[in-house]
Amino acid sequence: MALAQEKIYTIDDIYALPDGTRAELIDGEMYMMAPPGRRHQKISGFLYFTIRNYIQQKEGTCEIYAAPFAVFLNADDTTYVEPDLSVICDPSKLDDRGCNGAPDWVIEIVSPGSKRMDYFIKSYQYQTAGVKEYWIVDPQKDKVMVYRFDQDDVNTYDFTDEIPVGIYEGDLKIRVE
Repeated sequence: MALAQEKIYTIDDIYALPDGTRAELIDGEMYMMAPPGRRHQKISGFLYFTIRNYIQQKEGTCEIYAAPFAVFLNADDTTYVEPDLSVICDPSKLDDRGCNGAPDWVIEIVSPGSKRMDYFIKSYQYQTAGVKEYWIVDPQKDKVMVYRFDQDDVNTYDFTDEIPVGIYEGDLKIRVE
């Protein structure tokens, strides 16, 4: 008797979900996403406008996108994520569907149901895909973990700290508070 095979999901399965249903796909496994809470949205909005304003003031070429924004990390069709914030500095990675390849900087804001995903599963995916900088913003702890994958470095900051943004060589510092 043959063993039952686990279904491997693809991008087509994500796009076949009913409107309004959010999910991510990692190595063919689908993860459903709950809507973010109010504090999560406030932090996301603050970070988005702070980073966008910095890019505009410096007349930079990087672009920032807030979730839901499709990021196809790998060349295959079994990994699709929607980071809370994605900063992409290589315009050739962008098309009408989203970002093809690793963003330069990814920010995930932890929700009660996303801790395992953000701290472990996505951290590994982002590192192996080539993300240079990854922030995990944890509103429950008022902490930010900053991974500089391009330098094999990790630091933890309080919301009251001025956090240097590595992809901008410390020229941009953000206080999440």
